[in-house]
Amino acid sequence: MTCAPDGCGGRKEAHALRVWILTDGKVGDEVQCEAVAAALSPAYEKRVVAPRKLWAVLAPWGPVDPREAPGLEGGALAGPLPDAAIISGRRAIPHARALRKASAGKTKIVILKDPRFGRGVADALWAPAHDGVRGGNVFSTLTSPHALGPRLLAPPAPVAAIADLPQPFLGVILGGATAGGGADYSAEAARDLAARATHAARDYAAIAVTPSRRTPPAFLETFKASLDHARVFIWDGSGGNPYADILAYAAALIVAGDSHNMVSEALASRAAVYVWKPAGLAAKMDWCVSQLVARGEVRIFDDAAPVFERAPHDATPEIVAEIRKRLGL
Repeated sequence: MTCAPDGCGGRKEAHALRVWILTDGKVGDEVQCEAVAAALSPAYEKRVVAPRKLWAVLAPWGPVDPREAPGLEGGALAGPLPDAAIISGRRAIPHARALRKASAGKTKIVILKDPRFGRGVADALWAPAHDGVRGGNVFSTLTSPHALGPRLLAPPAPVAAIADLPQPFLGVILGGATAGGGADYSAEAARDLAARATHAARDYAAIAVTPSRRTPPAFLETFKASLDHARVFIWDGSGGNPYADILAYAAALIVAGDSHNMVSEALASRAAVYVWKPAGLAAKMDWCVSQLVARGEVRIFDDAAPVFERAPHDATPEIVAEIRKRLGL
């Protein structure tokens, strides 16, 4: 069980709410669920579903794994049932149905992202606008929920590696290829991005780079070797990831357009945000980026990244307020 820290935006009267998070452990899903759950109840509980192979294959259509049925000791749904469950990922949809049945509808179900099947079990379903999901229980925003907003607007002192960088510095946030392929993270793409980032960094005293868990090691090594600047910091995986510090203290950011979460989090900062669109970018994310460009939230990265004025944007409070409204919380 993991509890959120105090001060996450929950209202005083909401502290008594019993809230669960249910995911299969994917970091991107957990980030979104934790942001919403923390705003509803700082004492939320994180439950990770782990259905056995047969039930995992049948999800989201099939029943919950009997080993994880409501009330079963040691299972993901053990203990008194919650007032609300924040759920993401297809493997957790059978658990949503089981919770709804076991509680006779008293447990409110919130699903984040389109489960494609089982949408009707949700009392409220948030999906990013680029998914184009429609329904009476559905609402959408262009960007995704996360918990970084307050930290980026009033950041604590950065870790030493970022504090030691001369200002202004250019931040580079890398994404990565997915299991199904898609965005180009080849060595050629690494050299091309590095050459353009090098050109853009002529206006900056330093470059700070952080990869994601999906960034191919070969891409990162080629990118690192191809950068040409007097002061470069690239997180090597040791110690804590200075990702949030880079977002908070960079004058401008180059963010990989293949990650909806990372683009959304960058927008909560005060930095000028540029989106790098790798070849093979998914059509949905290409549409999302085009909408952000039209709204003046971001600019497309070519080979320059001058600072421009923009207001921080965080959809999390809007998403939480809509959930409260729909669930009567």
